[in-house]
Amino acid sequence: MKYRQTDTPPVAAAKASFSTSTAYRIEKDPRLPSQKKGARGSLRPDPLADVFEAEVVPMLKAAPGVRPVAIFEEILRRHPELGAGIRRTLERRIRAWRVIHGEEQEVIFRQTHEPGQVGLSDFTDMGELGVTIAGAPLDHRLYHFRLAYCGFEHAHVVLGGESFVALAEGLQNALWSLGGAPREHRTDSLSAAFCNLDRDARDDLTRRYEDLCAHYGMRPSRNNRGIAHENGAIESSHGHLKRAIADALLLRGTADFDDLAAYRGFIDEIVSRRNARNAKRIDHKRTILQALPDRRTSDYEEVIVRETSSGGFTLRKVFYTVPSRLIGHQLRVRLYDDRLDVFVGGTHLVTLPRGRPHPNGKHDQVVDYRHVIHSLRRKPMALLNLVYRDRLFPRDAYRRTFDRLRERLPDRKACRLMVDLLALAHERGCEAELAGQLAADLDVGQLPDLGRLRAQFAPDPACLPQVVVQLAPLASYECLISAPARSETPHEHGQHRRHRAPQSVAQRAAAASRKDLRQLRLRGRADDLQGAGDRARRWRRLVGQGRQFAAVRPARRRQESFGGSHRPGPDRERMACPLHSDHRSRPETPGGAARAQPRGCHQSPRSLRFADPR
Repeated sequence: MKYRQTDTPPVAAAKASFSTSTAYRIEKDPRLPSQKKGARGSLRPDPLADVFEAEVVPMLKAAPGVRPVAIFEEILRRHPELGAGIRRTLERRIRAWRVIHGEEQEVIFRQTHEPGQVGLSDFTDMGELGVTIAGAPLDHRLYHFRLAYCGFEHAHVVLGGESFVALAEGLQNALWSLGGAPREHRTDSLSAAFCNLDRDARDDLTRRYEDLCAHYGMRPSRNNRGIAHENGAIESSHGHLKRAIADALLLRGTADFDDLAAYRGFIDEIVSRRNARNAKRIDHKRTILQALPDRRTSDYEEVIVRETSSGGFTLRKVFYTVPSRLIGHQLRVRLYDDRLDVFVGGTHLVTLPRGRPHPNGKHDQVVDYRHVIHSLRRKPMALLNLVYRDRLFPRDAYRRTFDRLRERLPDRKACRLMVDLLALAHERGCEAELAGQLAADLDVGQLPDLGRLRAQFAPDPACLPQVVVQLAPLASYECLISAPARSETPHEHGQHRRHRAPQSVAQRAAAASRKDLRQLRLRGRADDLQGAGDRARRWRRLVGQGRQFAAVRPARRRQESFGGSHRPGPDRERMACPLHSDHRSRPETPGGAARAQPRGCHQSPRSLRFADPR
């Protein structure tokens, strides 16, 4: 058309590289060929011409949310002659009618997320991935935490359902992994956690959740019940995370893990890879987050139980065994998502794996055969009809062995042999090795030989440690009795300490023993002076009555042998003050002899010591 503005049709057509006739045709009608086509008419008569306005439209007005397939089935019931070929026609006609005459739909308002403002939590089911632990299916969920702005994620494997304990543990792990706390924490109302709870329990759970958020300085918020898109910042991330885990399991080649810790490490590695993509934004947001408190808050429930004569306690429809020495005692149990910590007062006793009741409400048991094996050995026939017999066996090989024993032996012998096998596994610490040997015996079709197994798992004498005890020579004890004591002047004592010769081990031991003996004598003498014990009380009673103690009479007779005159020693003449704070002098008789010894200064014959004649 640009060439036609300056040239004639033939020249413009030549320059545009098409024929002259085409140029004249465009001159007459500039419309495109597609614009010249008329409306395509129906090739067959409209099958809904008589029923759509008369019957379908009233249905749509009366029930706006009805599905097109329901209207299709109703029309076929009323008019079977129309046939099944009208389904697509009816669906297109209904969609076109709703565009013009339908109700207004809900509008989703996209939000702008500020850095450090909102963190979201939710649970997602992982049953469809088919994860197993040591061959056993793992029924679990994932607690998923995500920051709305930077995309930081944290996932924690939850063995039970949605509960406050699982939320508290997962949320605190996420915050301490992040290194800060957002200003607001949003959940989906914890509908599963509030299920089957009375009003008081709901109020208690709400208060605990608010206290948890207050500990980290977060404002709790919840989305409206049943409106998932209000929590869309984490709901959409559920699918991405689960697909990433599914792909990683396919690349790994198996969904079986040795233990729960290995599976949790696998999940942590996948989440860490996803966080590495947003490392810059996460590092930037860490500077805006609130600081964490000094410590974590409690992420468990505390329950008081009492161990019964059955050797355990029942908690949340699960029976747990504990050591039988606790029967009759109150136990304080801290209930976590995957374990139980059992306390007596403030002393931690044992940690038990947490059990769950069956989906149909039937009770379950968590049994450790080590807790009851000592009683079971005295009553082996109790194993035959034991309520938790299947849970008692630590491995499947033990259960299969008991079934084989019951098939080939009388019940009494079978129970006795099985209990002895469990006791052997406990006493020798060979649970896994013994299970392997029992499985091998079952494969060859023979019963276990208890004597052979005891010899096989007996301690190896070559591996026992050799303990050598060195006895002290008796001469070191002789010197305690024969060595005399010599008093030293302060100057000699100082010189002796400065120029002391090296002593052997025996000499040092003898010196220490002599020192201990001196301390004991002084302590006993002090006790006598202070009047402690029956001997001192008897002495005071006799003195008060004016009588003499039996041990004083020989000394009195010795004094009378000198003609009634008392001959005190030189130390007694020089003494100017009492020997002890309780010492009181007694008045003397007219003959000059003392009536009795001073109070507290009496010594029994066994405690009398004579001066060294040297």
